[in-house]
Amino acid sequence: MPAPKPATALPRLDRILGYQLARATIPTTAIYMRAVGEPLGLRPVEYTILALLHEDPSLTPARLARALAVSAPNITAWLSRLEERGLLGRSTSATDRRMQVLGLTAAGERAAREGTRRLVEAEQQALSVLSPGEYALLNELLRKVAAIAGFDGTAKGR
Repeated sequence: MPAPKPATALPRLDRILGYQLARATIPTTAIYMRAVGEPLGLRPVEYTILALLHEDPSLTPARLARALAVSAPNITAWLSRLEERGLLGRSTSATDRRMQVLGLTAAGERAAREGTRRLVEAEQQALSVLSPGEYALLNELLRKVAAIAGFDGTAKGR
């Protein structure tokens, strides 16, 4: 006679959201690398910084760090890399000398626009197995999951 299963039996992996998210990261990362990473030479965090600044040019390094859930030294290193590549400029605020003002260069603006265009096209093609409704639902549910931790996917108001 088999031993009874303990009441605390673990669920199957396919019922664990974190496992499914990790698995979904594999193809979405590959999509990103083919569409943006390799052709434009941008790491995901570099593209994200450019895209966020393109959408909201008033972002400060501190707000970017909070939006990306990284430390101040990490965001400073990423901003320095983008500045060295000529994609970003930094200056001191005229109203508060303690604050840095960030701005995309013309090349940074082009990279943000081109990266977004390429990524949207690649995702639409690769994820065509989803109906428009399924795609919208998945997007909304992922935003809700991110909001649980207080991260809404934007840098506004942070």
